[in-house]
This record gives sequence, structure tokens and C-alpha cells, in this order.
Amino acid sequence: MKEDLSSQAYWKATIGLLTKILIVWFLVSFGAGIIFVDVLNQIKLGGYPLGFWFAQQGSLYIFIVLIFYYAKKMNDLDRRFDVHED
Repeated sequence: MKEDLSSQAYWKATIGLLTKILIVWFLVSFGAGIIFVDVLNQIKLGGYPLGFWFAQQGSLYIFIVLIFYYAKKMNDLDRRFDVHED
């Protein structure tokens, strides 16, 4: 019974992490690149409109950061719930 509660807590934490990451992914890709592009284009970054920059390069940088963040947080979760690999 205790193992069942632990696995439920582990999956709940995993789904929570994935949900947060997907929200950031959506806001950066769809929000900054499409929805808020007109507002962001009023700001210049390196001579280019910020909305254009997010659509072309910024979202890629954020996605790479998300990959490393996910890997770090999943390792932390695995250690917390003692399901890690050494």
C-alpha cells in the first residue's frame, strides 16, 4: 500500500513538472511568436523586433533551456522518490 502511494505521488509530481514545462513552451512558441507579436515587435533586440526574434531564435534558446531544466528536475524527483539510476 505504501509503495502505491509513493508511486502515485511520483507520477503526480512528474505530471506537474511536465504541465509547467508545456505551459512555458506554449507561451514562448505560440504566445511570443504569434499572439503577442505586435506588442513585442515594439521592442528592439539587436536591431530586430523582439516578436520576430522570438519566432526565429528566441524560442529555440528557451526550448534548449527547458530540456536541461527538465533533465535536472527529473533527476531531483527520481532521487526524492528513490527511483534514480546511478
